[in-house]
Amino acid sequence: MSGLELLVEVLSWGFILSGSAFLLIGAFGVLRFPDFWSRLHAVSVMDSAGVILLLIGMAIQAGPTLIAVKLIIIGIFLFITGPTATHAVANAAFVSGLRPKEGEGLKSIIDAPAPQPEAKKQAVEAS
Repeated sequence: MSGLELLVEVLSWGFILSGSAFLLIGAFGVLRFPDFWSRLHAVSVMDSAGVILLLIGMAIQAGPTLIAVKLIIIGIFLFITGPTATHAVANAAFVSGLRPKEGEGLKSIIDAPAPQPEAKKQAVEAS
C-alpha cells in the first residue's frame, strides 16, 4: 500500500467514524433529552453533521468516480434540506403553542402569549 492509498484510507475512515459518532451521540440525545426543543436540537445536529461526514468519507473512499459525484450531490441536498426541515418543525411547534420552558434564558422569545384556538375560531366566525 502506497502512501497516497494509506492517506485516502485514513482520511475516509476518519470522516466515516466521525459521522458515526455524531449519529450515535444524536440518537442518545433523542432518547435522553427531557423536552421537545432539546430533542429537536439533537436531531438537527445529528442530521447535518453526521450524515454529511459519512457521505464525505464514502466519497473519498469511492475516489474520482460518478459514485463520488452522486454522494456529493446527496450531501449538498441534505445540507440544504436538513436545517430547513428542522426550522419548519420548530416553527410549527412554536406556532401551535408549544413553548420552551421559562427560566432557561429563553424569556426573550416567550413574550407573546400562545395563540388560543378558541379565540381564532371566534374571530373567524365574527367576520
